[in-house]
Amino acid sequence: MDIKDITEFLRTYDGENLSFMEVCGTHTAAISESGIPSLLSDKIRLISGPGCPVCVTVADYIDRLCELALMENTCVVTFGDLIRVPGSESALQETKSKGGRIQMVYSPFEIIDLAKQDENTMFVFAAVGFETTTPIYAVLLEKIMENHIQNIQLLTALKTMPAAIDALCQMDGKIDGFIAPGHVSVITGANAFKPLAEKYDLPFVVSGFQAQELLASIYALVKLRGQGKVLNLYKSAVTESGNEKAKHLVNKYFEPCDAVWRGIGKIKHSGMALKEEYSRYDAGSRALVNDHVRNKKCRCGEVITGFVSPCECPLFAKACTPENPQGACMVSNEGSCFHYYINNRGQ
Repeated sequence: MDIKDITEFLRTYDGENLSFMEVCGTHTAAISESGIPSLLSDKIRLISGPGCPVCVTVADYIDRLCELALMENTCVVTFGDLIRVPGSESALQETKSKGGRIQMVYSPFEIIDLAKQDENTMFVFAAVGFETTTPIYAVLLEKIMENHIQNIQLLTALKTMPAAIDALCQMDGKIDGFIAPGHVSVITGANAFKPLAEKYDLPFVVSGFQAQELLASIYALVKLRGQGKVLNLYKSAVTESGNEKAKHLVNKYFEPCDAVWRGIGKIKHSGMALKEEYSRYDAGSRALVNDHVRNKKCRCGEVITGFVSPCECPLFAKACTPENPQGACMVSNEGSCFHYYINNRGQ
Protein backbone atom coordinates (compact mmCIF):
# COMPACT_ATOMS: atom_id res chain seq x y z
CA MET A 1 0.00 0.00 0.00
CA ASP A 2 1.55 3.32 -1.01
CA ILE A 3 1.52 6.50 1.06
CA LYS A 4 -1.35 8.05 -0.92
CA ASP A 5 -3.57 5.07 -0.15
CA ILE A 6 -2.52 5.11 3.51
CA THR A 7 -3.28 8.82 3.81
CA GLU A 8 -6.67 8.38 2.15
CA PHE A 9 -7.51 5.47 4.46
CA LEU A 10 -6.63 7.50 7.56
CA ARG A 11 -8.52 10.56 6.29
CA THR A 12 -11.74 8.63 5.61
CA TYR A 13 -11.56 6.14 8.49
CA ASP A 14 -15.05 5.72 9.96
CA GLY A 15 -14.68 2.91 12.48
CA GLU A 16 -14.59 3.02 16.27
CA ASN A 17 -12.92 5.97 17.96
CA LEU A 18 -9.21 5.29 18.49
CA SER A 19 -6.57 7.05 20.59
CA PHE A 20 -2.88 6.44 19.94
CA MET A 21 -0.07 7.82 22.09
CA GLU A 22 3.44 8.69 21.02
CA VAL A 23 6.01 8.55 23.80
CA CYS A 24 8.92 10.29 22.11
CA GLY A 25 9.57 14.03 22.10
CA THR A 26 10.98 13.90 18.57
CA HIS A 27 7.82 12.16 17.38
CA THR A 28 5.75 14.86 19.10
CA ALA A 29 7.71 17.52 17.21
CA ALA A 30 7.49 15.69 13.88
CA ILE A 31 3.75 15.06 14.20
CA SER A 32 3.03 18.71 14.92
CA GLU A 33 5.45 20.20 12.40
CA SER A 34 4.22 17.99 9.54
CA GLY A 35 0.54 18.67 10.24
CA ILE A 36 -0.29 14.97 10.56
CA PRO A 37 -3.32 15.51 12.88
CA SER A 38 -5.02 17.51 10.11
CA LEU A 39 -4.72 14.52 7.78
CA LEU A 40 -6.56 12.14 10.09
CA SER A 41 -10.21 11.29 10.51
CA ASP A 42 -11.90 12.82 13.54
CA LYS A 43 -12.13 9.28 14.87
CA ILE A 44 -8.35 8.95 15.19
CA ARG A 45 -6.83 10.93 18.04
CA LEU A 46 -3.12 11.36 18.68
CA ILE A 47 -1.96 11.93 22.25
CA SER A 48 1.45 13.16 23.33
CA GLY A 49 2.74 11.09 26.26
CA PRO A 50 5.73 11.38 28.61
CA GLY A 51 8.33 11.32 25.84
CA CYS A 52 10.14 14.54 26.71
CA PRO A 53 12.81 13.94 29.40
CA VAL A 54 12.86 17.58 30.47
CA CYS A 55 9.07 17.63 30.79
CA VAL A 56 8.91 14.65 33.16
CA THR A 57 11.71 15.92 35.41
CA VAL A 58 10.30 16.93 38.79
CA ALA A 59 10.64 20.30 40.50
CA ASP A 60 12.80 18.78 43.26
CA TYR A 61 15.50 18.15 40.67
CA ILE A 62 15.47 21.78 39.48
CA ASP A 63 15.50 22.96 43.09
CA ARG A 64 18.61 20.86 43.79
CA LEU A 65 20.37 22.32 40.75
CA CYS A 66 19.53 25.84 41.93
CA GLU A 67 20.85 24.99 45.39
CA LEU A 68 24.10 23.61 43.96
CA ALA A 69 24.59 26.63 41.70
CA LEU A 70 24.51 28.92 44.74
CA MET A 71 27.02 26.85 46.73
CA GLU A 72 30.58 28.09 47.10
CA ASN A 73 33.07 26.63 44.61
CA THR A 74 30.33 24.79 42.71
CA CYS A 75 29.18 25.19 39.11
CA VAL A 76 26.15 23.55 37.48
CA VAL A 77 26.74 22.45 33.90
CA THR A 78 23.67 21.91 31.74
CA PHE A 79 22.08 21.94 28.32
CA GLY A 80 20.08 25.03 27.46
CA ASP A 81 16.62 23.45 27.67
CA LEU A 82 16.86 23.05 31.46
CA ILE A 83 17.70 26.70 32.10
CA ARG A 84 14.09 27.92 32.09
CA VAL A 85 12.29 24.88 33.57
CA PRO A 86 10.47 26.04 36.73
CA GLY A 87 11.32 24.51 40.08
CA SER A 88 9.14 25.04 43.12
CA GLU A 89 10.55 28.52 43.68
CA SER A 90 12.65 29.51 40.66
CA ALA A 91 14.34 28.33 37.49
CA LEU A 92 18.07 28.12 36.84
CA GLN A 93 18.02 31.35 34.83
CA GLU A 94 16.61 33.19 37.87
CA THR A 95 19.20 31.55 40.10
CA LYS A 96 21.94 32.74 37.75
CA SER A 97 20.67 36.32 38.07
CA LYS A 98 21.07 35.92 41.85
CA GLY A 99 24.72 34.99 41.46
CA GLY A 100 24.42 31.26 40.89
CA ARG A 101 27.18 29.72 38.83
CA ILE A 102 25.75 27.97 35.76
CA GLN A 103 27.55 26.95 32.57
CA MET A 104 25.61 25.97 29.45
CA VAL A 105 27.23 23.42 27.12
CA TYR A 106 26.39 21.61 23.89
CA SER A 107 28.06 18.32 24.84
CA PRO A 108 28.40 16.68 28.27
CA PHE A 109 32.07 15.98 27.52
CA GLU A 110 32.81 19.72 27.69
CA ILE A 111 32.67 19.35 31.47
CA ILE A 112 36.02 17.52 31.42
CA ASP A 113 37.91 20.55 30.10
CA LEU A 114 36.05 22.83 32.49
CA ALA A 115 37.08 20.66 35.43
CA LYS A 116 40.72 20.48 34.31
CA GLN A 117 40.90 24.26 33.95
CA ASP A 118 39.50 24.94 37.43
CA GLU A 119 40.35 22.19 39.91
CA ASN A 120 39.07 24.23 42.86
CA THR A 121 35.48 24.09 41.59
CA MET A 122 33.14 21.10 41.74
CA PHE A 123 31.36 20.86 38.39
CA VAL A 124 27.94 19.14 38.50
CA PHE A 125 26.41 17.96 35.26
CA ALA A 126 22.60 17.93 35.00
CA ALA A 127 22.19 14.44 33.50
CA VAL A 128 18.59 14.15 32.28
CA GLY A 129 17.30 11.63 29.79
CA PHE A 130 15.93 8.23 28.82
CA GLU A 131 17.60 5.05 27.55
CA THR A 132 18.94 7.04 24.59
CA THR A 133 21.23 9.29 26.62
CA THR A 134 22.13 7.10 29.62
CA PRO A 135 24.92 5.34 27.65
CA ILE A 136 26.48 8.76 26.98
CA TYR A 137 26.72 9.42 30.71
CA ALA A 138 28.26 5.98 31.22
CA VAL A 139 30.95 6.90 28.66
CA LEU A 140 31.40 10.28 30.39
CA LEU A 141 31.92 8.56 33.73
CA GLU A 142 34.53 6.27 32.18
CA LYS A 143 36.43 9.26 30.80
CA ILE A 144 36.26 11.06 34.16
CA MET A 145 37.83 8.06 35.87
CA GLU A 146 40.39 7.48 33.11
CA ASN A 147 41.55 11.10 33.52
CA HIS A 148 41.54 10.81 37.35
CA ILE A 149 39.32 13.88 37.64
CA GLN A 150 38.11 14.48 41.18
CA ASN A 151 35.92 17.57 40.72
CA ILE A 152 33.02 16.30 38.59
CA GLN A 153 29.71 14.90 39.79
CA LEU A 154 26.44 14.03 38.08
CA LEU A 155 22.96 14.93 39.24
CA THR A 156 20.90 12.32 37.44
CA ALA A 157 17.26 12.16 36.40
CA LEU A 158 17.60 9.18 34.06
CA LYS A 159 14.43 7.25 33.33
CA THR A 160 13.33 4.13 31.45
CA MET A 161 10.34 4.14 29.14
CA PRO A 162 8.67 0.68 29.50
CA ALA A 163 7.93 1.19 33.21
CA ALA A 164 6.25 4.54 32.48
CA ILE A 165 4.12 3.05 29.70
CA ASP A 166 3.07 0.29 32.09
CA ALA A 167 1.98 2.94 34.61
CA LEU A 168 0.03 4.82 31.91
CA CYS A 169 -1.81 1.65 30.89
CA GLN A 170 -2.95 1.20 34.49
CA MET A 171 -4.52 4.66 34.58
CA ASP A 172 -8.08 5.46 33.53
CA GLY A 173 -7.18 7.10 30.22
CA LYS A 174 -8.12 5.09 27.14
CA ILE A 175 -5.17 4.32 24.90
CA ASP A 176 -5.62 1.95 21.96
CA GLY A 177 -2.00 1.67 20.92
CA PHE A 178 1.44 3.25 21.09
CA ILE A 179 3.84 4.73 18.59
CA ALA A 180 6.90 3.29 20.31
CA PRO A 181 9.83 5.70 20.72
CA GLY A 182 12.30 5.44 17.84
CA HIS A 183 15.47 6.69 19.53
CA VAL A 184 14.84 4.73 22.73
CA SER A 185 14.17 1.58 20.70
CA VAL A 186 17.59 1.84 19.07
CA ILE A 187 19.03 1.07 22.52
CA THR A 188 16.35 -1.17 24.02
CA GLY A 189 15.31 -3.02 20.87
CA ALA A 190 11.73 -3.51 19.70
CA ASN A 191 11.32 -6.58 21.92
CA ALA A 192 11.42 -4.37 25.02
CA PHE A 193 7.75 -3.54 24.36
CA LYS A 194 6.54 -7.12 23.84
CA PRO A 195 5.66 -7.78 27.50
CA LEU A 196 3.50 -4.62 27.59
CA ALA A 197 1.81 -5.42 24.28
CA GLU A 198 0.90 -8.90 25.51
CA LYS A 199 -0.07 -7.76 29.01
CA TYR A 200 -2.56 -5.13 27.80
CA ASP A 201 -3.49 -6.52 24.36
CA LEU A 202 -2.29 -3.31 22.76
CA PRO A 203 -0.29 -2.82 19.56
CA PHE A 204 3.11 -1.08 19.60
CA VAL A 205 4.62 0.17 16.36
CA VAL A 206 8.24 1.32 16.36
CA SER A 207 8.38 4.29 14.01
CA GLY A 208 10.89 6.49 12.29
CA PHE A 209 10.52 10.26 12.24
CA GLN A 210 9.55 11.25 8.71
CA ALA A 211 5.91 12.11 8.07
CA GLN A 212 5.47 9.13 5.76
CA GLU A 213 6.91 6.79 8.38
CA LEU A 214 4.59 8.14 11.05
CA LEU A 215 1.54 7.87 8.81
CA ALA A 216 2.46 4.26 8.03
CA SER A 217 2.80 3.58 11.77
CA ILE A 218 -0.61 5.09 12.53
CA TYR A 219 -2.12 2.99 9.72
CA ALA A 220 -0.51 -0.12 11.23
CA LEU A 221 -1.92 0.72 14.68
CA VAL A 222 -5.42 1.03 13.22
CA LYS A 223 -5.06 -2.36 11.54
CA LEU A 224 -3.60 -3.98 14.68
CA ARG A 225 -6.09 -2.53 17.19
CA GLY A 226 -6.93 -4.94 19.99
CA GLN A 227 -3.90 -7.12 19.26
CA GLY A 228 -0.97 -7.44 21.63
CA LYS A 229 1.73 -7.23 18.99
CA VAL A 230 4.90 -5.25 18.35
CA LEU A 231 5.69 -4.17 14.79
CA ASN A 232 9.06 -2.67 13.92
CA LEU A 233 8.75 -0.22 11.02
CA TYR A 234 12.11 1.43 11.75
CA LYS A 235 14.38 -1.46 10.82
CA SER A 236 17.05 0.84 9.38
CA ALA A 237 17.98 1.78 12.96
CA VAL A 238 16.16 -0.58 15.33
CA THR A 239 16.76 -4.30 15.83
CA GLU A 240 14.71 -6.70 17.90
CA SER A 241 17.28 -6.87 20.73
CA GLY A 242 18.77 -3.37 20.58
CA ASN A 243 22.31 -2.15 21.20
CA GLU A 244 23.85 -4.78 23.48
CA LYS A 245 27.14 -2.89 23.84
CA ALA A 246 25.35 0.26 25.06
CA LYS A 247 23.17 -1.74 27.45
CA HIS A 248 26.22 -3.51 28.88
CA LEU A 249 27.98 -0.18 29.44
CA VAL A 250 24.94 1.26 31.23
CA ASN A 251 24.62 -1.80 33.47
CA LYS A 252 28.29 -1.48 34.41
CA TYR A 253 27.78 1.90 36.08
CA PHE A 254 24.04 2.26 36.71
CA GLU A 255 21.33 0.21 38.39
CA PRO A 256 17.51 0.41 38.33
CA CYS A 257 15.88 2.57 40.98
CA ASP A 258 12.44 3.99 41.75
CA ALA A 259 11.91 7.33 40.03
CA VAL A 260 9.38 10.15 40.27
CA TRP A 261 7.86 11.40 37.02
CA ARG A 262 6.18 14.78 36.72
CA GLY A 263 2.44 14.18 36.49
CA ILE A 264 2.65 10.45 37.19
CA GLY A 265 4.39 10.14 40.54
CA LYS A 266 6.73 7.41 41.71
CA ILE A 267 7.14 4.43 39.40
CA LYS A 268 9.06 1.43 40.68
CA HIS A 269 12.28 0.57 38.87
CA SER A 270 11.70 3.28 36.25
CA GLY A 271 14.96 5.13 36.82
CA MET A 272 18.67 4.50 36.57
CA ALA A 273 21.02 5.64 39.34
CA LEU A 274 24.76 5.34 39.78
CA LYS A 275 25.78 2.16 41.59
CA GLU A 276 27.03 2.42 45.15
CA GLU A 277 30.68 2.00 44.15
CA TYR A 278 30.39 5.17 42.06
CA SER A 279 28.44 7.19 44.60
CA ARG A 280 31.25 9.71 45.00
CA TYR A 281 30.30 10.94 41.53
CA ASP A 282 26.67 11.50 42.53
CA ALA A 283 25.43 14.92 43.67
CA GLY A 284 22.41 13.66 45.62
CA SER A 285 20.22 12.23 42.88
CA ARG A 286 18.38 9.54 44.83
CA ALA A 287 16.89 12.01 47.33
CA LEU A 288 14.92 13.97 44.71
CA VAL A 289 11.39 12.66 45.11
CA ASN A 290 9.05 15.66 45.35
CA ASP A 291 7.22 17.48 42.57
CA HIS A 292 6.05 20.84 43.89
CA VAL A 293 4.21 22.80 41.20
CA ARG A 294 4.88 26.54 41.36
CA ASN A 295 1.72 27.57 39.52
CA LYS A 296 -1.18 25.43 40.74
CA LYS A 297 -3.18 26.14 37.57
CA CYS A 298 -0.52 24.48 35.43
CA ARG A 299 -1.79 21.15 34.04
CA CYS A 300 1.51 19.82 32.69
CA GLY A 301 1.03 16.59 34.61
CA GLU A 302 -2.30 15.88 32.92
CA VAL A 303 -0.87 16.86 29.53
CA ILE A 304 2.02 14.43 29.94
CA THR A 305 -0.31 11.56 30.82
CA GLY A 306 -2.73 12.35 28.00
CA PHE A 307 -5.75 13.23 30.14
CA VAL A 308 -5.97 16.73 28.66
CA SER A 309 -4.56 18.38 25.55
CA PRO A 310 -2.38 21.47 25.97
CA CYS A 311 -5.26 23.65 24.76
CA GLU A 312 -7.35 22.52 27.74
CA CYS A 313 -4.92 24.03 30.22
CA PRO A 314 -6.25 27.44 31.38
CA LEU A 315 -2.74 28.91 31.15
CA PHE A 316 -1.99 27.75 27.61
CA ALA A 317 -1.26 30.61 25.17
CA LYS A 318 -2.29 33.10 27.87
CA ALA A 319 -0.13 33.19 30.98
CA CYS A 320 1.98 30.33 29.57
CA THR A 321 3.92 30.89 26.33
CA PRO A 322 7.43 29.93 25.17
CA GLU A 323 8.59 33.39 26.26
CA ASN A 324 7.03 32.99 29.71
CA PRO A 325 6.65 29.25 30.42
CA GLN A 326 4.73 28.20 33.51
CA GLY A 327 5.48 24.50 33.07
CA ALA A 328 8.14 22.22 31.61
CA CYS A 329 5.96 21.20 28.63
CA MET A 330 6.16 24.76 27.28
CA VAL A 331 9.91 25.09 27.84
CA SER A 332 11.41 22.13 26.04
CA ASN A 333 11.60 21.99 22.25
CA GLU A 334 10.27 18.43 22.67
CA GLY A 335 7.37 19.51 24.88
CA SER A 336 3.82 19.00 23.65
CA CYS A 337 2.63 22.44 24.83
CA PHE A 338 5.54 24.11 23.01
CA HIS A 339 4.65 22.37 19.75
CA TYR A 340 0.92 22.93 20.09
CA TYR A 341 1.72 26.63 20.52
CA ILE A 342 4.27 27.21 17.74
CA ASN A 343 2.35 25.05 15.22
CA ASN A 344 -1.12 26.42 16.13
CA ARG A 345 -2.24 22.88 16.76
CA GLY A 346 -5.75 22.60 18.18
CA GLN A 347 -6.15 26.38 18.46
